[in-house]
Amino acid sequence: MDPSKHERLGQHIKRVEQELTSAKHAVLRPFKINVPQYSVLYALLQEPGLSGSVLARRCMVTPQTMSSVLSTLEGRGLVERKPHPIHSHILEARLTRTGRSLLQRADAAVEEVERALTDHFEPDEAERFLEQLSRCSKALATLPGAPAKPSSS
Repeated sequence: MDPSKHERLGQHIKRVEQELTSAKHAVLRPFKINVPQYSVLYALLQEPGLSGSVLARRCMVTPQTMSSVLSTLEGRGLVERKPHPIHSHILEARLTRTGRSLLQRADAAVEEVERALTDHFEPDEAERFLEQLSRCSKALATLPGAPAKPSSS
């Protein structure tokens, strides 16, 4: 395939990612959170007690951006940060009761967006597509400079 005549695979993936992010932003607006904030809340639901640096890697943002996101969420009472019991210089983040409640409602809205996307595929197509996306991730993980797999420190 001649790249001068056809769009590259990466361009298609980027466009869909931007459209998905835009749709999520729209449904999250009533909850007064954005997609990065939602991602942090969701990550903390899945794995409470993550540090800012681990959250930054998981959410694919810089540590500086994560610090800002966590400060905003903490200021709104959605997240609390406390020193790690052994490594007191590391702050562990956890959802508050308010954060968990907000996330539950916001996640239902995000699930609707994702369901609308999934509904455009037959079940076997969706499964194959997920396998293909996984192959894309594996291929990119082998390239020089690829990000390291997330750790839970």
